[in-house]
Amino acid sequence: MFHNHLSIEAVLPVFGYDEPAFERLVTMLRQGVISEVAKSELPGVIFTFVWSFSHPEDLAYVEALRDIFESENGRVVYVELWADLETRLERNESPSRLEAKSSKRDVDASRAHMLEAEDQWKLSSEGNFPLSPHLLLDNSSLSAADAAEIIADHFGLKQLAPDP
Repeated sequence: MFHNHLSIEAVLPVFGYDEPAFERLVTMLRQGVISEVAKSELPGVIFTFVWSFSHPEDLAYVEALRDIFESENGRVVYVELWADLETRLERNESPSRLEAKSSKRDVDASRAHMLEAEDQWKLSSEGNFPLSPHLLLDNSSLSAADAAEIIADHFGLKQLAPDP
């Protein structure tokens, strides 16, 4: 699991969100990890990304990551996770998320950022997802394990971890 905040949290202690080097380094780190996974014997990687469907550059970014993986004959599938705003705000303050994402620990600022993104960005494809194969999954009431099982079943993916 390579969630987007692994790269963000690695760069934030050195460069802030508003500095040009921040975005360049986050992008380089993500592309580097995807490239190394694609060349490795690993069975795959799950990469998470908050996609603004109102920003064409986000589609170009996802396509560039896909191209890296596919250049090594990797298979890419797309899962659009959807949860209502109330659920996302609640999850944003969960102990596991705050432990893994130090930049979210200023809960008021993180909440304000989420509300701003909700207001300014189109965070759902609304049934017009531009890439395939694609699964839209409402995970508002699903555990992470249940969502993973649905995704694995849908795409015929091998589960590597034993059931708890």
